[in-house]
Amino acid sequence: MNYEEVEERYPKEFTYGEEFEGEPSVGSREQKPRILLMGLRRSGKSSIQKVVFHKMSPNETLFLESTNKIVKDDINNSSFVQFQIWDFPGQIDFFEPTFDSDMIFGGCGALVFVIDAQDDYLEALTKLNQTVTKAYKVNPRIKFEVFIHKVDGVSDDFKMESQRDIHQRATDDLADAGLDQILLSFHLTSIYDHSIFEAFSKVVQKLIPQLPTLENLLNILISNSGIEKAFLFDVVSKIYIATDASPVDMQSYELCCDMIDVVIDLSCIYGLQGNSDIAAFDNQSSSLIKLNNSTILYLREVNKFLALVCILREDNFSRQGVIDYNFLCFREAIERVFELRLKHQKSLHMAHDDDFLDPTIVTNGRQMNASDGESVDVIVT
Repeated sequence: MNYEEVEERYPKEFTYGEEFEGEPSVGSREQKPRILLMGLRRSGKSSIQKVVFHKMSPNETLFLESTNKIVKDDINNSSFVQFQIWDFPGQIDFFEPTFDSDMIFGGCGALVFVIDAQDDYLEALTKLNQTVTKAYKVNPRIKFEVFIHKVDGVSDDFKMESQRDIHQRATDDLADAGLDQILLSFHLTSIYDHSIFEAFSKVVQKLIPQLPTLENLLNILISNSGIEKAFLFDVVSKIYIATDASPVDMQSYELCCDMIDVVIDLSCIYGLQGNSDIAAFDNQSSSLIKLNNSTILYLREVNKFLALVCILREDNFSRQGVIDYNFLCFREAIERVFELRLKHQKSLHMAHDDDFLDPTIVTNGRQMNASDGESVDVIVT
């Protein structure tokens, strides 16, 4: 089953642009942060967007035409993943009089510059320097991300050498321009594996003001439940919007992504009957996969668009009742984060204020800040 079949067979409400139950839309296009996709022609910008956010098979991207105008895509699942993606044509000239730098970069949250690692990237580095310099002068708060793309099919030595060389040249160019305070983040990516999803996860996380709260909640959950690793996934895109403090192992992340694919595929096949309007994937969904190395993958749905995927040893799963209870506490805390976020959005909508809410939630009648290190009382050890 390919992505197109999944998209056709899945309920229409399982797409971006829908609202949570009880969560009215209060944000406008202008209020959402923008992610700008830039780079030279044929560097892979449109392919990245289609694969990550539109479930297109990587092989189908071979037939995409070059982008000749700015393509705007509204990503909105009414959870923490709310932003716009603007895909820019590679031939765009920032010095044309028609190019409105203030409008484009002013509301930008992150700028992703895509470099084809299999091509001569000297021209791309020149374009990167021009782009970053122009954007930083308009909006110094932009997060700059460099995707060293199309690294599939090349050796690990080539990947590391390309990343080192691009990193060195890019930072030297900025230093020569007197802009060494600009921080560039570099990612090795390919649409043919999970690296592009992991890279976009890190980009999106920087646009989530509530990220410290989510990470702290995950740390509390795993420390009291015998869980080794936990990811909070946006199910539609397979971007993880938060994880616990332990390092991310690429193999573990790939296992969790594959588990989400399995759950969605099975839900498409067995979860619907006829033209039923009942969603195959809802807040009661769960899944359990046992691997042959005594490792368990455990998925619990937080809401229609978010899922918690945990990795733990089979011995620790003997306390499933405790894990399930702790998950319910975790889900309740997430819902309260949503509530505060919604109130904040309403206040922004009414006051036209661009300030963000501090990542603070209320649990069990008291406040818990993401940085204070306190635990949620109701979590059972």
